[in-house]
Amino acid sequence: MTQRELAEKLGISLGALNYCLRGLMSKGLIKMKNFANSKNKFGYVYILTPAGITEKAALAQRFLQRKMTEYESLKNEIEAIKIELKNDARQNHHKNYQH
Repeated sequence: MTQRELAEKLGISLGALNYCLRGLMSKGLIKMKNFANSKNKFGYVYILTPAGITEKAALAQRFLQRKMTEYESLKNEIEAIKIELKNDARQNHHKNYQH
């Protein structure tokens, strides 16, 4: 996909994409290679460097850890609501028998 197509897909300007790609290249996370047999004079490809692959893996790990934390939090919240509902039902049942 071209830079223009990628920028459109990401919803950013071509200039913003170019700026980001240059930043990633300067950090050594991606590198640009020229297609040797490209019919397109702009035949370049951006590939992840070993450092980029390591960073991508670390990013994925942080994302999964954050999702697992969210999952545990939601699970605990659901459990607390279930307990609260049971307690409310018991109290209402008890109140009905007192009257």
